[in-house]
Amino acid sequence: MSIREERKTEPVEEYYTWTGKARGWLLKHLPADKLLPQDQPSYVASWIYVFGMGAIVSLVFILVSGVVLSLNGPAWYHVSDFGHFVNSVHLWSVELFFMTMVVHLWGKYWMAAWRGGRTLTWITGMGAFLVSIVAAFTGYLLQTNFDSQWIAFEGKDALNASGIGAWFNVANLGQIFGFHIVLLPLAVGAVVALHVILVRMHGVVPPIDAAETDAQLSGPDRTEATR
Repeated sequence: MSIREERKTEPVEEYYTWTGKARGWLLKHLPADKLLPQDQPSYVASWIYVFGMGAIVSLVFILVSGVVLSLNGPAWYHVSDFGHFVNSVHLWSVELFFMTMVVHLWGKYWMAAWRGGRTLTWITGMGAFLVSIVAAFTGYLLQTNFDSQWIAFEGKDALNASGIGAWFNVANLGQIFGFHIVLLPLAVGAVVALHVILVRMHGVVPPIDAAETDAQLSGPDRTEATR
């Protein structure tokens, strides 16, 4: 008997509280074999599927190096050799993050990655990209050098003209510091986490010309065509 047939014979548990209903929804939509799959379709071996994970790895380096920089402050990463190194790691991780994310987005665009009920997955990917742009902008403002001052005072007039200058003052270093190390990292992390969960829920999008038998099937009960 296959795993799917065994699941059909299992008794259905009734949920009557919000915690039970939440658990039931999670078990239904996020089973362990989807969150941590053991097998993947053959088309995942293509290089175009590497860039999404490359962006996530780059984001991890950004967050770790950013925590070290925020704990030690500008006086440290401007004068210390190790501070220069960590600052460089942070900068080049950001560069790599945007490079891999742009290639990932363009690849998924030409693959029409919103197919098969994956519209929200595509939207969260674009959302992560847009929020990351704002995070990168605030990062440039925290360089505490002539470049950051020039960027701040050139950008403040445009922000004031758009009506958000009262809440987003790029000339206020303390406010930008709070945006860059607290609010925006949380926003990027939350959107990326939601994006990954949606990918696991709906499966990795297949190429447009992929065969029907090479679908998102995994586990012992997959068809012979997916082996």
